[in-house]
Amino acid sequence: MHRVAVLALEGVAPFELGMPSRVFGNAVTEDGGALYEVTVCTADGRPVASDAGFTIGVTAGPEALAAADTVIVPPTHGMPGLLRGEPLPQSLAEALAGIRPGTRTVSICTGSEVLAAAGLLDGRTATTHWVHAPEFRRAFPRVRLDEDVLFVDDGDVLTSAGVAAGIDLCLYLVRADHGTAVANRAARLCVVPPWRDGGQAQYIDRPVPEPTVATTTEARAWAMEHLDEPLTLGQLAEQARMSLRTFTRRFRDEVGMTPVQWLTAQRLDLARQLLETSDLPVDLVAHRSGFGSANSLRQHMRSSLGTSPIAYRRAFRPAAAAA
Repeated sequence: MHRVAVLALEGVAPFELGMPSRVFGNAVTEDGGALYEVTVCTADGRPVASDAGFTIGVTAGPEALAAADTVIVPPTHGMPGLLRGEPLPQSLAEALAGIRPGTRTVSICTGSEVLAAAGLLDGRTATTHWVHAPEFRRAFPRVRLDEDVLFVDDGDVLTSAGVAAGIDLCLYLVRADHGTAVANRAARLCVVPPWRDGGQAQYIDRPVPEPTVATTTEARAWAMEHLDEPLTLGQLAEQARMSLRTFTRRFRDEVGMTPVQWLTAQRLDLARQLLETSDLPVDLVAHRSGFGSANSLRQHMRSSLGTSPIAYRRAFRPAAAAA
């Protein structure tokens, strides 16, 4: 059982505090077996006040952090001084120091300020809510901040942007641990999209078009049914009944990435599902997911995931990979 400790801090945001319990709690095996044990704790085991006007009581203290395989720090509005260079409260610094080396450490939104103040982000790439980026950059110059993405995976330390990006990161972790099927099932139970790429932009100028404005939704739905075909921008624009220029601009406004980037992400997602759930040869996986050849699939997986199709399949289907 993978142990997840969620650290509730003074002034914690309740919505983000509850995210990990909901997502990881819904990550189960096909027969309903739990894959994670989630514990909400505080730095000293005492209750903390939320930023919503009520107190949060817990049953665990810093010992939960020391025993965890993954530690998650949600945002707090109770320590504004961190962005002015003030140190962490002593009890919190001691609790974080007790985390075992190699433990996967995660922040949601401005929880990144806590990790940065603890020195855990020094020399690493990280993100935070885009509104706080200028202050964060001044307060923590040793952190390579990228405020233009939803989340950053820097190995054993991962950071996410605001609110919903925390859900994206939690699902990303489930996906990394147990594969697409488990992550998709957890997403369905939470009634949220199963996948948004971490490199997607945080701030999209026009995420919800006016009701009278044509959208690219129909074109995207059509593309999902034809991923195995060599789709062109012209075909997608035709499905949306737009000019190529209008379609490209509106697609980026609505989705936060270019049509080509989005199409590649969908094909990678399909390829991963096929590698995880079937015994199809890599050549056939590449064909069905629209990459055309095994070499193209290998190049895209190496670039995006840092692994090969065979190695990826071996992680989720050892017997199939051996065969």
